[in-house]
Amino acid sequence: METTGTAPKAAIFDIGNVLIEWNPQRMYDRHIGAERRAALFEAVDLHGMNLAVDGGAPFGESVEALAARHPDWAAEIRLWRDNWLEMVTPGIEESQRLMAALQARGVPVHALTNFGDETFAIAEREMPFIPRFDSAFVSGRLRMLKPAPAIYAHVEETLGLSGPELFFTDDSPANVAAAEARGWRTHLFEGAEGLAARLVEVGLLDEVPA
Repeated sequence: METTGTAPKAAIFDIGNVLIEWNPQRMYDRHIGAERRAALFEAVDLHGMNLAVDGGAPFGESVEALAARHPDWAAEIRLWRDNWLEMVTPGIEESQRLMAALQARGVPVHALTNFGDETFAIAEREMPFIPRFDSAFVSGRLRMLKPAPAIYAHVEETLGLSGPELFFTDDSPANVAAAEARGWRTHLFEGAEGLAARLVEVGLLDEVPA
């Protein structure tokens, strides 16, 4: 249920699993097979390392430090760095088209993403939609992670908007709940079709794009 009949003044998108696929498992299965990947993930906290990078830790140094702690898995750990682009492709083209449709209507579209500083720089070079954001709030640069309230407060302060003036979509229930707690209008992303319908519902689009 909407809190106001006025459309939000800005849309904010998460990136991973909203605008691009984020799938380390698939990359590892391709390179070392599912069985060895499962053993690697059991033995080595790669996702913990990635969270630290998202929080501002240096990417390459973090990979090498983890490889040094797990020499038996060093080659596999380095695949995270050497094949990083494989983990963030393909793009979710339907969502990217929705982003473009919003901007074509004059709606500012911003990113709010848990993403490393160095890896986001790679994404900016390799993914044409990234530079099209009106602005990007990147956890690794801000050294603040979703769903901590501080990063949402930073967005509000920077944009000069708050509550129902902001629309936010993310695939993480915790991240969406944190935005809802601040009065933002939200959508838990489970696919582009649902996002399109929600954008119409809140008044950011007139109709679901064909």
